[in-house]
Amino acid sequence: METPGRETRIPLLEGQGVAPDRITVALVLSAFFAVCGSYVFGNAVSYSSPAESGIMDELGLSLAEYSVFGSILTVGGLLGALCSGKIADLIGRRGAMWVTDVSGIIGWCAIFLSESAWSLDLGRLLLGFGVGLASYVVPVYVAEVTPKNLRGGFVSLCMLGIACGMSMTYIIGSVLNWRILACLGTIPCLLQLVGLFLVPESPRWLAKIGREKDMTAALQRLRGKNADISNETSEIEAYIENLRKVSEYRLFQIFQRKYAQALTVGLGLMVFQQLGGLNAYGFYMSSILERAGASSTAGSITTAIVKLAANIVAVFLMDKFGRRPLLLVSASGACLAGFLIGLAFLLQDYHQSTNAVSALTFIGIVVFTGFFSMGLGGIPWIIMAEIFPINVKGSAGTLVNLVSWVGSWLVAYTFNYFFEWSSAGVFFTFSGICCSAILFIAKMVPETKGRALEEIEASMTS
Repeated sequence: METPGRETRIPLLEGQGVAPDRITVALVLSAFFAVCGSYVFGNAVSYSSPAESGIMDELGLSLAEYSVFGSILTVGGLLGALCSGKIADLIGRRGAMWVTDVSGIIGWCAIFLSESAWSLDLGRLLLGFGVGLASYVVPVYVAEVTPKNLRGGFVSLCMLGIACGMSMTYIIGSVLNWRILACLGTIPCLLQLVGLFLVPESPRWLAKIGREKDMTAALQRLRGKNADISNETSEIEAYIENLRKVSEYRLFQIFQRKYAQALTVGLGLMVFQQLGGLNAYGFYMSSILERAGASSTAGSITTAIVKLAANIVAVFLMDKFGRRPLLLVSASGACLAGFLIGLAFLLQDYHQSTNAVSALTFIGIVVFTGFFSMGLGGIPWIIMAEIFPINVKGSAGTLVNLVSWVGSWLVAYTFNYFFEWSSAGVFFTFSGICCSAILFIAKMVPETKGRALEEIEASMTS
């Protein structure tokens, strides 16, 4: 036992070896089935946009009632975020993802069978709980099973999964009934539910709970039958052992000064991600375009294609250029997009050219979708999965996830009111927040490309 007050260092092994960088079948399947949870996230977030007119007409919902339906997803997300770290630490990363699947399936079925507002809201709430939990556990699992030199590209698949979910929902929702769209939402949940039985648990979580043999077997399976995992195994075991020594007498590690930098980066990125307008564009894109006199159908399809393309590009650029450059470019593009849309509605307020208003709004939404998807949309989750030591990853992840969902609810619930009050002002505000994000990223966010998780965590707490 150490003397309280003395700083305990978590050393990395001298001459640490590089984990084999082979892309194995087990690694690909692990990432694929995990990312099904990200697809569900994108599907759930974007569902309220194409389903709006169908649900309001068929069930006779008022605008206020539909606003509750749209925003209650974030309330469920808050509840999921509150217990995400605890669940993932208690029953494992796979166990937590199974919980998200059950919650998602029940939620989608409740929406599909709904005949009134209360059952719609209940289904949306359950769906929110599942995606709130998934938003933490999916990137953490992928980061923990992937070799360090491949981690950025693999974890960015979470961004691609969200983009695919949103894009497919926009496209399919433009031609199918809202009930059928809800029914289709159960498919990725079922796929992940079954698929997780075929892949190993996170080796780092297994090591944390003392299952060394299972950890070695899982790591060997992920890296390949003939891969040399001795260096990576020793590194994980030494790191976990030191963390156990630290944890023996500290009950509230997350609030210690040495974790201040990691918390500031994690929380700051989530605040800028949400207050930069993510849910305003995602939840209410159709009404924004219609207010500007642009085609919501054309906008939905165009943004779906752009979002998908931007995320594919990000997958290939993540480990080539790093996280920071993509975040800086993303925040700059989002800043420009908010300014363009704000300018469009300012022109509308002064009764200027209708064509200019619709064109600027359309361009602004497409620009935001492309640039935001490339960086701020998903990289904060990747960095969150990388910077926290595993002994506080559950509690820190819960806090970061909670802050993200609070911001998400705040924007989703208040946007319609601010949009009615000042269409231009709300987007100029989003632009200003994204401008502040550029300064925050340049000053505070570290580069994590090509570094072992243990190395990143040690540098953030030194």
